[in-house]
Amino acid sequence: MNRFTGRTALVTGAGSGLGRAIALAFAAEGASVVVAGRTPAPLDETVALIEAAGGTAAAVTVDVTDSGRLRDLVHETVSRFGGLDIAVNNAGILRGAAPVGEVSEADWDAVLRTNVTGVWLAMKHEIAHMKENGGGAIVNISSNLGAHLRIPNAAAYITSKAAVSALTRAAALDHIHQGVRINAVSPGASAAPMSLLPGETEGDRAERMKSENPLGRVAEAEEVAAAVLYLASSAAGSVVGADLVIDSGSSA
Repeated sequence: MNRFTGRTALVTGAGSGLGRAIALAFAAEGASVVVAGRTPAPLDETVALIEAAGGTAAAVTVDVTDSGRLRDLVHETVSRFGGLDIAVNNAGILRGAAPVGEVSEADWDAVLRTNVTGVWLAMKHEIAHMKENGGGAIVNISSNLGAHLRIPNAAAYITSKAAVSALTRAAALDHIHQGVRINAVSPGASAAPMSLLPGETEGDRAERMKSENPLGRVAEAEEVAAAVLYLASSAAGSVVGADLVIDSGSSA
């Protein structure tokens, strides 16, 4: 399939895990992809993987809590590839694994600043370009933890991702009349480093999943990527403000 030939996609948090899988999937279907994140080396690895498969990509180092750098990221994307048609706001962190009364202020601030404010700032600059240039599609990566499911000792992360789900819907209503279509994907445990418990191997995780979710396994990164590509594609042209949960049945 070549659903995205001639289009440009921007993916934040694309140095590993779901972000890398999403970037590879867009490139495989013809998009020129800008991969963004805080650390250059993993981004360069993602670009190398895309180019080795015959795709087109460029890496840009950015901290999503820095509004100026996000504005520059959009400008660099447009300058390099001629436009910005699709943005996937995937960058996020997981910190502060403690009961609510014991979460440090530093952890709380870091998680909310990255996971919520970072998504808002990214959308702010993406929307500013898209609404003046024929529209576009934005997909925010939320989580099944938040609006859909809660577990103990993860309040900062849960709060941040519930906010991303709500922010996505609010933005979708605010900007669909300007041709900017905004949705979210909410993964559960997936084949990415963030779903590993401290000291846990992938084999350990596979055993844990057999009893922790109805499907009995994590979602593959490519399965999550497929959902993102659907929401970004013309086939989802009437999908506005959706929050697609992909969590092997955990929150069913």
